[in-house]
Amino acid sequence: MPLDPMPHAPEHDPAEPGPTTPRALVTVSGADRPGVTARLFAALADPADDAPAVEVIDVEQVVVHGQLVLGVVVAVSCDEGAGVTEDDLLRHLRRLADDVAAAVDVRVEVEPAGGPEPVAAGRPHHVILLGRPVSPDAVAGAAQGIAAVGGNIDAIRRLSDYPVTSFELTVSGAEATALRTELATVAARTGTDIAVEQVGLARRSKRLIVLDVDSTLVRGEVIDELAARAGRAAEVARITAAAMNGELDFAESLKARVAVLEGLPEEVLDEVREHLVLTPGARTLIRTLQRLGFRCGIVSGGFTQITDPLAESLGLDFAAANTLEVVDGRLTGGLVGEIVDRPGKARALARFAEEYGIPLEQTVAVGDGANDLDMLNTAGLGIAFNAKPFVREQAHTALNQPYLDAVLQVLGFTRDEVLDAVP
Repeated sequence: MPLDPMPHAPEHDPAEPGPTTPRALVTVSGADRPGVTARLFAALADPADDAPAVEVIDVEQVVVHGQLVLGVVVAVSCDEGAGVTEDDLLRHLRRLADDVAAAVDVRVEVEPAGGPEPVAAGRPHHVILLGRPVSPDAVAGAAQGIAAVGGNIDAIRRLSDYPVTSFELTVSGAEATALRTELATVAARTGTDIAVEQVGLARRSKRLIVLDVDSTLVRGEVIDELAARAGRAAEVARITAAAMNGELDFAESLKARVAVLEGLPEEVLDEVREHLVLTPGARTLIRTLQRLGFRCGIVSGGFTQITDPLAESLGLDFAAANTLEVVDGRLTGGLVGEIVDRPGKARALARFAEEYGIPLEQTVAVGDGANDLDMLNTAGLGIAFNAKPFVREQAHTALNQPYLDAVLQVLGFTRDEVLDAVP
């Protein structure tokens, strides 16, 4: 039985306003300018001789395109005793509101606030909407979906307006699985990405990110480029597509694709590497996370002859991939060493996390193919990036934007924070 150090503790702290203490909500709205908030709280702090002293219970302020909305819940101070009624409090605050409104040219409204706010069931969540653009239909659909599973939107803020528009909704009262399922339907219908994450310190405690390479960090598939130089492009492309969709075992498909490269001169690896095109936003993502203290690296089902120089050029902390066998300057059609396949990617993530002393729950993995799924689900947050439907359905969340730095918004970073990270 759990120990109770205070078996006779009161239901609430006697030093705090109780459920019957008169309360009121003061709402300020209008053009934002310096001194509005200071003027309101100065008035609350210095009441007239016959007015009750108040305590601040809750505050929320937001500025949208220069328009301020400030809400303050106040209660009669405990020192006032039981002699002050709600009507007394409201009369005092309305006189105060008139003075503040005249002084700083804003609207100030006062209304009863009732008792303490009810505590919503379940852990709160962040719901992130991303698109270019984000349509009103997407916001309406998300709001309706949240309500349908018993959730309430407590706050909304914009995270970014470039390269994608993104908004973060703080939602209480909804169960995680039901919320994700409902919003996945909205995302599919509206074409807007919608991610769901639990509110808490864990979201901002991520410290290591692992990126897949082909069709994630870079555009296209390296194996397809090599096969084109061997005159077997169509054959290999079919095998690659089947493997990425989960229709073929990755290790066996890899061996079959590598076999067709037999006889290619080693120089083709340099040619393919020189023609790699990074996914838009890749450098911004890596640079920003590195400046925020992340360990950044790649884990690929591709080839070290390509990924190692790429990792060096981007200043990454680690890299893991397969190694093509080369004899007398030509590819043999075989591989050397352990194959980095679907389970191998997850093992590599765990190995790098252990090497840097970072718990797996503080890691992020990003990938697009079926061979990434174990890695995505091993990480604290797995993001399917422009992934096959089979992968999107099983990852923690999915992004279908063409910009890799949209990952930053899923992690909760605003556009301003990204710009601040630029040297």
